[in-house]
Amino acid sequence: MSPLGVGMSRTNGLIKIAFVCSLAFWLAGCGDEPLNNPYPQKDSSKNILYSSFSERPKHLDPARSYSGSEYQFIAQIYEPPLQYHYLKRPYTLVPLTATEVPEAAYFDAQGNRLADDAAADEVAYSIYDIQIQPGIQFQPHPAFAKDPQSGYLYHQLSSADLERVHKLADFPVTGTRELVAADYVYQIKRLAHPKLYSPILGVMSDYIVGLRDYSQTLRTTYEALKEAEGDRAFLDLTQYPLAGVQVVDRYTYRIKVKGKYPQLLYWLAMPFFAPMPPEADLFYSQPGMAERNITLDWYPIGTGPYMLSVNNPNLRMVLDRNPNFHGETYPTEGEAGDEAAGLLADAGKPLPFVDRVVYNLEKETIPYWNKFLQGYYDVSAISSDSFDQAVRVGDGGEVGLTEEMAAKGIRLSTSVATSSFYLGINMLDPVVGGYSEAARNLRRALSIVIDYEEFISIFRNGRGISAQGPLPPGIFGYREGQAGVNPYVFDWVDGRAKRKDIAEAKRLLAAAGYPNGVSQTTGKPLVLYFDVVGSGPDSKSMLEWFRKQLKKLDLQLQIRDTDYNRFQEKMRKGNAQLFMWGWNADYPDPENFLFLLYGPNGKSKYSGENAANYASPEFDRLFEKMKNMDNSAERQAIIDQMVDVVRRDAPWLWGMHPKQFALFHSWYHNAKPNLMANNSLKYRRIDPELRAQKREEWNQPLFWPLWVMAALFVLGTLPAVITYIRKEHRPQHPASLKKGGV
Repeated sequence: MSPLGVGMSRTNGLIKIAFVCSLAFWLAGCGDEPLNNPYPQKDSSKNILYSSFSERPKHLDPARSYSGSEYQFIAQIYEPPLQYHYLKRPYTLVPLTATEVPEAAYFDAQGNRLADDAAADEVAYSIYDIQIQPGIQFQPHPAFAKDPQSGYLYHQLSSADLERVHKLADFPVTGTRELVAADYVYQIKRLAHPKLYSPILGVMSDYIVGLRDYSQTLRTTYEALKEAEGDRAFLDLTQYPLAGVQVVDRYTYRIKVKGKYPQLLYWLAMPFFAPMPPEADLFYSQPGMAERNITLDWYPIGTGPYMLSVNNPNLRMVLDRNPNFHGETYPTEGEAGDEAAGLLADAGKPLPFVDRVVYNLEKETIPYWNKFLQGYYDVSAISSDSFDQAVRVGDGGEVGLTEEMAAKGIRLSTSVATSSFYLGINMLDPVVGGYSEAARNLRRALSIVIDYEEFISIFRNGRGISAQGPLPPGIFGYREGQAGVNPYVFDWVDGRAKRKDIAEAKRLLAAAGYPNGVSQTTGKPLVLYFDVVGSGPDSKSMLEWFRKQLKKLDLQLQIRDTDYNRFQEKMRKGNAQLFMWGWNADYPDPENFLFLLYGPNGKSKYSGENAANYASPEFDRLFEKMKNMDNSAERQAIIDQMVDVVRRDAPWLWGMHPKQFALFHSWYHNAKPNLMANNSLKYRRIDPELRAQKREEWNQPLFWPLWVMAALFVLGTLPAVITYIRKEHRPQHPASLKKGGV
């Protein structure tokens, strides 16, 4: 190599040293912003709440949406007339856009007004008049945009108009208008639209007068329109009256239902009954819109505190404060303990508190958990992988935070979900079904031996309570303490429910005709069949646990694994024997759980939600009397009788009610679990400055490895540099200069 080449090589080495040292000094001189912050630096101190979602919401249209993953978005945007009080328990309905919670007027078959306390069997129909507040405005939206002549700008779009349109924001002009009663009527009509397939059409058709016939009328009309107009067919629901839902005046509408149905008020707190302006329906129905995903399933339109400003379900969804929000204030009262817990510190203050909510797509729990610990998410659930790191369980079963979580100021919230998960019995099955005393004894023995307290401990980290019947806590009719214990499965010992011992289960098994697990009739061991869907590696240990439970009674359990469609077919035909099932409350009323055991709701015969195909004339008679009663001591007494009947018959092996655990950072306020309210985001408040401080504290970069690397690099190259410098300053021989060509 020539002296010039050696010089360049050594110079590059010096440059590298200078670069590494400069990099270290640059990093050391960086601002306070953590280097691992996944969000823009400019947003660090802004009033933004950070959350996540794990799966793309399928429907954002309130007539079609019916899942929690969708409600976390649309319930912040759409406003039905009623809502649940955020703090009060038991759950209490209060006005949202309505001026008050409507009271039903009852009438007999001749149209005579009945007393407010009329018995359900006297009521032919009920009328609810809902009055809404004047002055409420819809969010800014191009469906309302008008030209100077007051014509709609975007209601007659051609294919050429849509050439440069790819998202809703590509329409430059927006508008708004006042919310009126007709918007609520229009939405109820949409439940019957043949194109939408609303999941509650069947239920509502049983109650709202004329809705079933209206659905058929719309179906026939829409098919004719499609045949005549093709993709330009638009079914203008304002032209088709619905007998049971009418506009009374600009701010009042009326709903007429068959019989007495107090549960209608709960439905009026769900997005299904939120308003829909006809302008939006027409705007989104234009040809070319659906191909661009410009639909109500993608871009909701409402009057709520937030509006969806970014919909990128493969990355991020963003809610921004609705500039047209009519305003609301934080509750001024709650239940005992709320004030001491700081939940009334914001009483009377205007809502919402947060300006923006950013939902990031997080499909894996571990990355989400790590970001929560770093302060980049404000709230977190607790997965099985992180449970031991977050929660400690005492010897007495009490739950608390680990020292690591407590040191960070993280808080823990727990609540029993208004849900029931159970091991179901197909009452049509010749072995485990039926209503003989022998069959009851068999099911009671199984109820005892399947230890759900152990199941909850092993598979749910203690997050749940054993079910004593079909009703979960928080629902009217549920009994606490000894009064609520299932006497066929538990004893009350030392102030708590204790599962009966195996000896009692074996006694019942023998009384059922299977001593030591062998049939007295055939002399063969009793084999039971558990129908499941996709018993992969994750569920293998759980299924083996169920096998071990039955082995305590010398019973064999065979797993019949199948795909989802085949499993559903077996359930519809009543061919399953044992199965896992569950139910989440639509609304906080006992009817919403007890109907799961009502005979006319049998899955096999009537395609209903009674998966066990349970049919008890005694239970059905009581259910029909109870279902439309107002909550009262009389209703409680009837529910007690119903629960006793199903405990005796044991069509379910009772299972559990899951517990929900949530963690909140110290800067996250007003966090009270409300298992009925979906629109609770407006009550949340954060302290962005405290969050920024904690993020900086928890995410300090470690620069010493860079200094070590730089030092090692310097030490490694120093001999070569010294040699190079010595050579550069060494006197050269004239001959070498001549040889070098200089």
